[in-house]
Amino acid sequence: MKQTSLILAGGILLALAGCGSDNRDDAAPVRVTELAAGTYAVSTGDAASPTAGKYYAAADGSRLVVLNDAQERAQAVYRRDAGGAWRTASGATTLDLLGSAPVAPAALAVAAVAGSYSIRLADGAVAAFSVNAAGDIVPGATACKLSGKLGASPFPSALKLTLAASGCGSLPASADGFAVADGDYAPAAFRLLADASPAVVDLWAYRD
Repeated sequence: MKQTSLILAGGILLALAGCGSDNRDDAAPVRVTELAAGTYAVSTGDAASPTAGKYYAAADGSRLVVLNDAQERAQAVYRRDAGGAWRTASGATTLDLLGSAPVAPAALAVAAVAGSYSIRLADGAVAAFSVNAAGDIVPGATACKLSGKLGASPFPSALKLTLAASGCGSLPASADGFAVADGDYAPAAFRLLADASPAVVDLWAYRD
């Protein structure tokens, strides 16, 4: 479902559904339905009212799953680095898919995203930033200062993200994740999704 507002909800922090042990060695492993390399539209949850999302699977074993609520805000993000284990900031340790359908991936490259952007934070404030040709995220003149770096990722629709925030309300000071492009996000240029356990950061970036 396409976004219709010029600046959609920006920073969304979702608390863990439940509190687990602080000792990660004692935590139950995260399990997610495995799909072959590709990009998929997926659904999960109640068959009568499923939760929709996208599943990005790279040939090296890297995986990224983004599940959205009815307003297309990130409800849960699951990720796995090549050679690593699944992890999530949503609190659910098992993700079983109801269905999956291959979709054509959008293309996202560092050079293509160079430019100026705005996002709207959860408190309604606007944050401006720019991305240069090297992938550096440079803060704008707004009170919320976003900085960091975008770089190549194993997914054609995503770039690796490191993000730092200052004066941005409930956004964490630092987080890492991905910038993701999708035709369904229009008119947004891309979406910044970052792990900041125990939360998910979801920022929609619109070209100025």
